[in-house]
Amino acid sequence: MITGELKNEIDQLWEKFWTGGITNPLTVIEQISFLMFARLLDIQETTAERRAARTKQPFDRVFPQDKEGQLLRWQNFKNMPGSEMLTHVKQSVFPHFASVTVAETDFGEYMADADLEIKSAQVLQAAVEMIDKLPLTSGDTKGDLYEYLLSKLTTAGINGQFRTPRHVIDLMVAMLDVKPDETVCDPACGTAGFLARVMEYLNKTHTSPDMISQDEDGNPIYVGDQLEPFRDHITRDMFWGFDFDTTMLRISSMNMLLHGVNHANIHYQDSLNKSINDHWPRQAENCFDVVLANPPFKGSIDDTSINKDILAMVKTKKTELLFVAHILRMLKLGGRSATIVPDGVLFGSSKAHQQLRRLLIEENQLEAVISLPSGVFKPYAGVSTAIIVFTKGGQTDNVWFYDVENDGYSLDDKRTRIDKDDLPDCLEKWQAYRAGKAEGLGDKTAKAFLVPAEDIRGNKYDLSINRYKEVVYEEEHYDPPKEILGRLMALEEEIQQELKELEGML
Repeated sequence: MITGELKNEIDQLWEKFWTGGITNPLTVIEQISFLMFARLLDIQETTAERRAARTKQPFDRVFPQDKEGQLLRWQNFKNMPGSEMLTHVKQSVFPHFASVTVAETDFGEYMADADLEIKSAQVLQAAVEMIDKLPLTSGDTKGDLYEYLLSKLTTAGINGQFRTPRHVIDLMVAMLDVKPDETVCDPACGTAGFLARVMEYLNKTHTSPDMISQDEDGNPIYVGDQLEPFRDHITRDMFWGFDFDTTMLRISSMNMLLHGVNHANIHYQDSLNKSINDHWPRQAENCFDVVLANPPFKGSIDDTSINKDILAMVKTKKTELLFVAHILRMLKLGGRSATIVPDGVLFGSSKAHQQLRRLLIEENQLEAVISLPSGVFKPYAGVSTAIIVFTKGGQTDNVWFYDVENDGYSLDDKRTRIDKDDLPDCLEKWQAYRAGKAEGLGDKTAKAFLVPAEDIRGNKYDLSINRYKEVVYEEEHYDPPKEILGRLMALEEEIQQELKELEGML
């Protein structure tokens, strides 16, 4: 966890960017990411120099050894006067980004068109001073640090749609119980929130806290770490994310880097586009063990640009339906997904809506539908949503439903912390159900209950929880009308008496 002092420093820097004319929170995070990258390059170079001095082995340098090359290093330009630093970083440091790697990550792929948008020397100096203090060598802190930066996307008042609430993501990741030998993808990754939280989940569930040591630079070493046998897979092959916004690609790549994933496969791709096979680094079908997503619900798109293989599964222009079909296509046989969808996907009456739901029920295993309260994505969207959990292949026998009424935060625009939180109970009951404990799941008045697939077929594959949840109405008892009327007459007499007393005072 990051400290309150560090949060205050980030808040102050954010304010400096704002007063310096950079008001788009995405741009602020992007500029901070660039400067973090510059410092990480220098940290990598320093570590390599120490190792080379110890082993007497040569290494590939990121920075040329001449004077101009060494001036590109963070430690050498961070103390320059403001105006000189501004010119140097814009004209020399940023152009160097495109050709370098950090921790074996081809981050330069996303930095080719990087540009310093900071116009004020004072703002740049303040940013460099703050970033120089950040614990970028601490694996336990730097991920939290970037998460706090990303939280500004919501509090800043725009672009909140890019950020799914982290406690909702954590529920989805835990429900799928992602394993360290699997491959995970988000086809609309945004800031890579799902992928980063998977890495956090792996650290939490596969690392022994009492087995931590440190290397000579003070970095944590997880001695006996259960993830160690899978480290190369996690670093290079486990995580895949796609987006068509280059700013998102930079931010998500930095997010994964700071969460300890040095070579996440974050690529530019419009996931629904018909040219998808030309751009993906692996085949478009049967690729992934796990897909986690909150795809965009932007309405309709031009059907001439949609991948024909996706249209063959569900003929529609609606992105929320196309993405679910696409996710099914992406999964390996037996692969599983937790995906957030608008409620319309669950009960829409169009042919395409029913076609997709039938596909989930009859040709795959729809495992669960978790109904979320409509305020989860406030203040930016009040749409009602649900999490659908499904496995590719097979056929559905029963669907597990859960009605989340509170997620631990108020459901108004302020989204302040409250005591009522159904998410822990949702996860506990899901895990019990998956362990074969189905007691009480026939009670449709409860929060969690089971619905046979046959009942869903009989309702045109309607998956809305209100179709199956039974509401218990408590009988209300009222006093007899004569008693109520008597009390009203007595009250009227009392009022009249007080009015007479008031009149007597005049």
